[in-house]
Amino acid sequence: MELNKLSNEAYNAYVQSKAKPSPMGKNMVWAFLVGGLICVIGQGLLDWYQTMGLSRELAGTAVSVTLIFLTALLTGIGVFDSFAKHAGAGTLVPITGFANAVVAPAMEFKQEGLVTGTAAKLFTVAGPVLVYGISASVLYGLILWLIQVL
Repeated sequence: MELNKLSNEAYNAYVQSKAKPSPMGKNMVWAFLVGGLICVIGQGLLDWYQTMGLSRELAGTAVSVTLIFLTALLTGIGVFDSFAKHAGAGTLVPITGFANAVVAPAMEFKQEGLVTGTAAKLFTVAGPVLVYGISASVLYGLILWLIQVL
């Protein structure tokens, strides 16, 4: 069977016949449990940092930094990806998912060198997020300023 001569419908039917069905129920339970566990760890860290004397705001910042550091470290040593393969979408809790998305491409291209590999790929995901985040904050600032002036 030549796949390049099939129509789109025939190709889609062929792919569906070969694809294993996804265990959606199991995946949803794993995502819920793992995502919940990450959030429970974050709450535990928040409570711990507050008992250490930090204000709620500073404790929240410390939790973010801690979760980003741990995710980056676990991604760097190859543990997070193995964990995410079994845990599924639960690891996409925004802070850990973003940290993994930033570090993973950098680790993949480390053999290219420190600057042209790791450093360049580090901003593959982070770059657009930073550009749009900064641009949005400037736009919101201008709108707020215009509202106050008028």
